Amino acid sequence: MTHAHHTPDDPNRPGHADHEAAHGAASREALGAALDKHAGHSVAMFRRRFWLALALTAPTIIWGEMMPRVLGFTPPIVPGARWIPVVFGTAVFVVGGWIFVQGAWREVRDRRPGMMTLISLAITVAFVFSLAVTVGFPGMPLWWELASLVTIMLFGHWMEMRSVSQAQGALRELAKLLPDVATRLVDGTPVEVPRSALQEGDLVLLRPGASVPADGVVRDGRTTMNESMITGESRLIEKRIDDSVIAGTVNGDGSLRIQVTRTGERTALAGIMRLVAEAQQSRSRAQVLADRAAFALTLVAIGAALITGVTWTVLGAAPSFVIERVVTVLVIACPHALGLAVPLVVAISTTIGARSGLLVRDRRGLEEARTIGTVVFDKTGTLTLGEHRVVAIRTVDGGADDAMLQLAAAVEQDAEHSVARAIVASAAARGLMLPRTQEFAAMPGFGAHALIDGQRYAVGGPSLLTKFAIEVPSSLIPFSEDATARGEATVYLIEQQRILAAFVVADAVRPEAAEAVRALQARGIEVVMLTGDARRVAEAVAKAVGIQTVFAQVLPAEKTDLIRSLQAKGQRVAMVGDGVNDAPALLTADVGVAIGAGTSVAVEAGDIVLVGNDPRAVARIIALSAATYRKMVQNLWWAAGYNIVAIPLAAGVLDRWGLVLSPAVGAVLMSVSTIIVAINAQLLRRAPL
Repeated sequence: MTHAHHTPDDPNRPGHADHEAAHGAASREALGAALDKHAGHSVAMFRRRFWLALALTAPTIIWGEMMPRVLGFTPPIVPGARWIPVVFGTAVFVVGGWIFVQGAWREVRDRRPGMMTLISLAITVAFVFSLAVTVGFPGMPLWWELASLVTIMLFGHWMEMRSVSQAQGALRELAKLLPDVATRLVDGTPVEVPRSALQEGDLVLLRPGASVPADGVVRDGRTTMNESMITGESRLIEKRIDDSVIAGTVNGDGSLRIQVTRTGERTALAGIMRLVAEAQQSRSRAQVLADRAAFALTLVAIGAALITGVTWTVLGAAPSFVIERVVTVLVIACPHALGLAVPLVVAISTTIGARSGLLVRDRRGLEEARTIGTVVFDKTGTLTLGEHRVVAIRTVDGGADDAMLQLAAAVEQDAEHSVARAIVASAAARGLMLPRTQEFAAMPGFGAHALIDGQRYAVGGPSLLTKFAIEVPSSLIPFSEDATARGEATVYLIEQQRILAAFVVADAVRPEAAEAVRALQARGIEVVMLTGDARRVAEAVAKAVGIQTVFAQVLPAEKTDLIRSLQAKGQRVAMVGDGVNDAPALLTADVGVAIGAGTSVAVEAGDIVLVGNDPRAVARIIALSAATYRKMVQNLWWAAGYNIVAIPLAAGVLDRWGLVLSPAVGAVLMSVSTIIVAINAQLLRRAPL
């Protein structure tokens, strides 16, 4: 897969490998920054801070004022015991709380107050109030509440970052597919070199079971490759001379010599990682809505905290109680879960898609896919292979199809004509072993002939029959006439002056195409095919795959008009194509789905790229979109509903009935809310696609 917008640097210049590594690292850092609001932080850092804060919190609670009174125990008597909560509480604020203060400063500087701002306000108010009480201000200090609040917040952020890190895991897993070293052949001698040292044109030895270090072309050898981690295709793919191989795929039992064509950031694997990163950074409508809601909730929380403080002060509540209510409101209203609700779901959905051969270039495309009512398939290269194959066989005198194809392919195996290659490829697809031939000779413009087991066989079209004055048997005339009417070529296998079989050679329908159409129709989606080919050809393919609506002889410029006409009828349209002339239609459609092996222009125009060229993946896209949307809605309802109930409780509206939430309990509830959102997002991995 190539990318039209990417112009590779000179691979021979010094430092090229370092440049590629830095570019890849920059892409991953950008992805991390997009998903993680704790810029510069890590899972390990929050884990370490949590355990340290927990250790410092224990003495704060044991020698504090509240817990001994509530539980009725007397803490051990040690010199300076009254200062233990002060010292350890301050230490917790510095060790764990300062992270949130720094985050708040960044939010305020960017004029986007949010989660960090609320947490910072809460712990700073508690810290300053406790210091004031310590030096003589009337009231009960909040050292244990402050310490437990910071510790619980650190735990919640640790769990959140673990979830985000797992969501980004697909990028790390893809990077691990590449081997650290490669075996380069230097004058025929194998030399182990770092993968980054490979350059275009190098010849690489790939041993059985090894991973391909760079994109390349097979120059010698034959094997099967496991490409499932790149294309989503579960079956092993046979590789022969002149076949392309993809970096990161795994070799089977054979040994290959591969000429490197692309390295570093220009490989298909790097392109996949780049598309995943771009998709996770792109903003969907749901994300914009969630960000606005989180910002609004921040303002509501600050307003609620001010109203709570003023109201309880007017009602004559103790200063410590007023501060507790204000701190609890600020903590419990943190838009943590709301801010995580959408990006975590999208991060997981894009990585799930990448593992299944679905690359989301624009998250809005994935978001819109669930609303699609009509899917328009381009024919060539999408529903068909885009390569000629034997699509029909008719034998004479009861000969077996495979036996006749085997003989024809044996004759044509040394020929260069495209029809000859189609016959040989069709025999290979059926697993037919070709017998040895002798005295092969090509007859330009007519066909070819060769000896097989002492018998002379020839393969060619109507011109070959004319050359040798051979008449077509009556049983084959309708067969060949139908093919001609569809614009398809008929080729004959001849022994002596007798026709043994006829083969129709045409662009073959993909084996998965009919199943792909059925899957979409089962969802109530209308499936349409458009093509520039003649109507008879189009209708034959449509009949084979089960499509009723066909637009044939459509010029490239008319494809866009066709998409617009469908949209004008109120339909949400997805376009699936692979060619340059599909790009405008892909951009016009509500969702553009590009076949990954198609041209770079089509790939760049699509919202979603099918790496494995399997049209069945279109139904998986819609299923993934629907599952992703459900998780977003569930998370948004939970995050918003939790705050609607929790903020009044935190403010103390039920105080007269004895129901009051402490800052620590508020922190627990806020963290639990965040963890619930994270767990619910992770459940997306179980969604059936």
